[in-house]
Amino acid sequence: MLSQLPKPLGDLMVTDSRKLRIMLVEDNDDDIELTKIVLRRNFLDKNFHLATSGPETLNRLKNLAEKSSGLPDLILIDIGLPGMSGLDLLAQLKEDARFSKIPVVILTGSLMSEHIQKSYDLGAITYLLKPISEDELMMALSYLT
Repeated sequence: MLSQLPKPLGDLMVTDSRKLRIMLVEDNDDDIELTKIVLRRNFLDKNFHLATSGPETLNRLKNLAEKSSGLPDLILIDIGLPGMSGLDLLAQLKEDARFSKIPVVILTGSLMSEHIQKSYDLGAITYLLKPISEDELMMALSYLT
């Protein structure tokens, strides 16, 4: 369920949603597979990056930036990651000029109001509760197209 409507994304426009580059940051294999299924159903190009921790995400993004391989158009971050929370990762992404404009969706099973508020305060475009439904994910992605 969407707890709030996503915030406007400003100048970001992706002309073809089938070509979105998406990074999923998730450590739970079941949640990874469910998210991949939803994404495969709705996108022809599967330009999909996976990371299972905050440090791995930062390293992958730095490598993509250095190689000019194309940064993701959207990052989906689980709030409960090993070693570094998803909120800490979000804060680091928004502090880095290379990654600060990439829209981030927080994924979690937590209904804690402080997590929701902190997600938005740190710059997440929305906050989705797991398990994620196809409709909710597609609603969040529709703000990119």
